[in-house]
Amino acid sequence: MQSTSTAAGISAWVRKALTQYYLPARWITLKKINYTDQDGRQRIWECAERKTRSKSGIDAVAVLAILRSRTNAFPLSTVVIEQYRPPINKIVIGKATCSISSGLIDAEETAEEAAIRELEEETGYKAEKVSESSPIIVSDPGMTNANMKLVVVSVPMGDQLETPDSRPDEGEHIVKRIVPLHGLNAVLKEYDEKGYAVDARLSHFAAGYDMAQRIRDGAFP
Repeated sequence: MQSTSTAAGISAWVRKALTQYYLPARWITLKKINYTDQDGRQRIWECAERKTRSKSGIDAVAVLAILRSRTNAFPLSTVVIEQYRPPINKIVIGKATCSISSGLIDAEETAEEAAIRELEEETGYKAEKVSESSPIIVSDPGMTNANMKLVVVSVPMGDQLETPDSRPDEGEHIVKRIVPLHGLNAVLKEYDEKGYAVDARLSHFAAGYDMAQRIRDGAFP
């Protein structure tokens, strides 16, 4: 499925990004940390912190869906999503993401169960199984204590690459695109050239996959 949105198109409905700096907030708070460093010096560090972390201790789940044909009719692929993100005033290209702490996970749900459910809601794809589930990881520890898990799921199909309908929540505006893994890094570079922003986690995966292919083929310098 090809993308129907454009980076330039957001200007038609986002007139101006208004930034307000304030402390009272529903989901996030600003903290000032007083600590002693390795040299025994007293220091201060400012950071953002979620106010909604659940008892699981996990803030979010990033879902990497591997779409594969049981008969090898099409190459291993994945699904990426395009979604406008107000903090950077751009459409961001990334994986399906489930924010556990904001109420998108049921009370008795595991991170892996949430990943499978959220993938189906955002993309329509039903995962057969969880292939891998990472430890709790962090993305920007210099700015926030936010963490997540990366859950890799397998979505097997027959001879045709299916494109099921998504079931996004109210207010979610998502465009999905299917990309073969061997071309993912190149596609993300094309997005960047068109003015989109690429999620760092997806970019790192794509670059690593591309590098692994070149090492395997003896083409890595």
